[in-house]
Amino acid sequence: METMRLRSPVGLSVEDTDRLRPATVAAVAGLVLGGAMAVFGLPPVDLHGPNHFVGVMSPLCGATRSVWSAMGGDWAMAWRYNPIGPVLVLGAAAVLARAALGAATGRWVNATVRAPWLLAGAAAALTAALWVRQQLNADLVGPRPGDTFSPAGIVLSAAVLAAYGLYRLYRHRRAGA
Repeated sequence: METMRLRSPVGLSVEDTDRLRPATVAAVAGLVLGGAMAVFGLPPVDLHGPNHFVGVMSPLCGATRSVWSAMGGDWAMAWRYNPIGPVLVLGAAAVLARAALGAATGRWVNATVRAPWLLAGAAAALTAALWVRQQLNADLVGPRPGDTFSPAGIVLSAAVLAAYGLYRLYRHRRAGA
């Protein structure tokens, strides 16, 4: 009789080199921005897309307020705004702990995706569930009286995508050299 062995979709290894440096940079940037929001408040510009103003919430609706609440210590409100906020804050803290341990020991815990289709499917299912949750939570994360559309959210999204594209181009060219 043949037995089926389940493999973890993500493999962890301890190595002499840090292969996840971009994750560390992203974690530092995210925690710095979250810390700035905790000190100075929410951004003064509206980061919503046009769908928000017609009542269609995206999976990321409430994420900025969620991170702001988590960084301010109100974890219950952070979860109400969007569960992704506490996950991002705790994940960034874990990535920084990994970086500190690696810097101290010279040994790095690296992750490798072994089953990308499984992870993509799980991500799609979780995104769909979060989309439904945020739509059901539209009274909390939806537009408020006086909100007006600003292109800031679209410009910010385009800037992030452009930066990521430039990073990938840089890595591709560097690998070919």
